[in-house]
Amino acid sequence: MLKVDNITKEFKKKNSKKETVLFKADNNISFNAKEGEIIGILGPNGAGKTTLLRIIAGIMNPTEGTITIDNERYNDKAISIKKKIAYLSGNTKLYKDISPYELLKMCGEYYDVPKEELEKRIKEIANKFDMNSFLHQKIDNLSTGQYQRTSIARCLIHNPKYYILDEATSGLDIISSQVILNFIKEEKNNNKCILYSTHYMEEAENICDKIIMINKGKIIATGTPKEIKKQTKTTNLRDSFFSIIGGINE
Repeated sequence: MLKVDNITKEFKKKNSKKETVLFKADNNISFNAKEGEIIGILGPNGAGKTTLLRIIAGIMNPTEGTITIDNERYNDKAISIKKKIAYLSGNTKLYKDISPYELLKMCGEYYDVPKEELEKRIKEIANKFDMNSFLHQKIDNLSTGQYQRTSIARCLIHNPKYYILDEATSGLDIISSQVILNFIKEEKNNNKCILYSTHYMEEAENICDKIIMINKGKIIATGTPKEIKKQTKTTNLRDSFFSIIGGINE
């Protein structure tokens, strides 16, 4: 079980008068996520999605609030928690001068995956993501889709319990996107917990068990896709979002 309790994150910025002011990228956000569940985190650019996911992944500290994963908190069990998590963003950078195979081996060794098991895992993952044709090429020479498959693959190497995926299909072609979406569904069936942030409302509507809509750092709607559409009397999540915020000029 993953618990997000009253998370707030403040940053400093300059206003139009060049004065330093505080603003809340995330403001008092709370929700739970359990095993075998895909939670969609939806909202426009600047809504606070990436900041929230970085806090959940232990990359960034909150100003207020706590993250609890399997009854552990980062202040007490940071290493233990991070070994259970895979974090991926759409702009994740990989070492360009090594191959996907070398990257997977390095990540497996980092997570203390036994040598024999590691080779087996690499073979399974390469087959799962159809990577064998480029497994030993330099990452710098890969296509966008191959690059993103490699990035997803390194998340699987330690068999994590929790996935935090931030815009994982952003900029990908339809085939590469579907490979990743199929992977997400499969991991849900393997009883993994998945937090999935995306701009693509239709995508989220198709794969997510529960939706959390965020705008300007606050949760504005929570529920299943069906519940949110029913509450807003709309037929899709895109229209639901605009209905909640009062239109495109909100």
